[in-house]
Amino acid sequence: MGVVSRTLAFTLIALLPSAAAWAQQEPELEEPEPLAAPEAEGPTPATAKPKKKKRSGKPVGYAVFDEKLRRRSPPPPSGNVHIRNLYRQEELKVNIYNRDGSYNTDALRQLSHLLRCKRTDTETTMEPRLFTILSHVFDHFGERRIELTSGYRNQRKTTSNHYRGSASDIMVQGVPPKVLRSFIESLDAGGIGVGIYPASGFVHVDVRPPPSYRWIDYSPTDRNDPNRRPNNAFKLRKKRVS
Repeated sequence: MGVVSRTLAFTLIALLPSAAAWAQQEPELEEPEPLAAPEAEGPTPATAKPKKKKRSGKPVGYAVFDEKLRRRSPPPPSGNVHIRNLYRQEELKVNIYNRDGSYNTDALRQLSHLLRCKRTDTETTMEPRLFTILSHVFDHFGERRIELTSGYRNQRKTTSNHYRGSASDIMVQGVPPKVLRSFIESLDAGGIGVGIYPASGFVHVDVRPPPSYRWIDYSPTDRNDPNRRPNNAFKLRKKRVS
């Protein structure tokens, strides 16, 4: 080896760090240990089931417009209807039609009497179209008797369709409320209100100006609701008579 080569070799050796210095500069690479399985702390946020919201007592409803309804009214029902007033333990079975298809005024009068206000014993002329719906219900569910929980109400809240004589709260023996509600909704070609009350087990049905309306109310029936109490005018008349 010549002088130049020996000089170059010594120069390279001088530039290289020692093994101890290299070890200090480069971290020691180790194979990572397997991660321990995480302790069960419930489902991860991605798979966690959403918490069920508490059902409030306020009814949840929405308007239903023409594009979601029947294009035309269903064919007329048989006209037969069998209703039992659960509060009064009275029942009536009539046909609401005459032979020519017009409404039978005597049958409507009897039905209006059956649906009279249970607080005041007063009655009003009920909306005939309401009984048309109830006849459809009677036909569809194999002529099972309709159980009435509320009809006309002579009450303070005069905007209620019960006060207007165009609403009823009903059940049908052996028919789940959701099934009853769905059938009544299928009849709607415009101007029908349908509400379901799961806590009480009945379905509300009314006839009204468009748009139609749907709602669900989880609150129990409040029999002491001041809006359902007789209005002041009725109280004054009753006081004068007595």
